[in-house]
Amino acid sequence: MLDNLIDGKSLKECIQQILLSENLTAQHSLIKAIAAELNIDAIDCASVLLHLLQSGKAITLVEKNISDLLPSTQSHIKMVRYRLGVGSNHELSLETLTQVLVEESGVDKNNISNVKIQELYTLVDLPDEMPLDIFQHLKTVEINQHKLDIRRVKSRNKKRGNNHRRRGQHANAKSGNKPSSQVI
Repeated sequence: MLDNLIDGKSLKECIQQILLSENLTAQHSLIKAIAAELNIDAIDCASVLLHLLQSGKAITLVEKNISDLLPSTQSHIKMVRYRLGVGSNHELSLETLTQVLVEESGVDKNNISNVKIQELYTLVDLPDEMPLDIFQHLKTVEINQHKLDIRRVKSRNKKRGNNHRRRGQHANAKSGNKPSSQVI
C-alpha cells in the first residue's frame, strides 16, 4: 500500500516530505479533537480518514468538515487585524500575498486568515505578538513594486474610558450637580 506512487513519489516519500516541510499543528489538534469526541484512538481516526480519502467517495465531505473544523482548532491563537498598502489595483492575489507573508515573516500559512483584498489596500488577520523586527521588515517588503506598508488596525469595539462623554452631556452631570442657571 505505501508503494503507490503520487507524482512519481511513494506515499512514504510524500509523508516524509510533508513532515519536513509543513506545520501540522492544526491537523494534529483536529485529529485529537475528533478522536476525543468519538472516544477512539487517534490512529483509528487517522485510519478512517485515510480510508475515506482512498475511497474517493467522501473527499468533498472530508474537505468541507476539515475546513469547518480547522478554524475552531486554531482559535487558541489570538489574531490581530492588519492593513496592507497593496490591493487589487496592484495586481495582488491571495496566493502571492500568502507566499510573501510566509517567506518574509515565517508565519504559518494556516495562520493567515480573513483576507479582504480591496482596490488600494488589503485587510488580513495574523497572529498577535509579531516580533517588532519582523513587523518593521514587512513595512519595507514589496509586492509588484509596492510596499506592504503594514499597519495594525485598531479595534473599534473597545470600551471608551470614563473621560469620554456623550454628545451634549455636561461635565457636572456625572457628579449629579446640575449646571447653575444665571439670571440676568
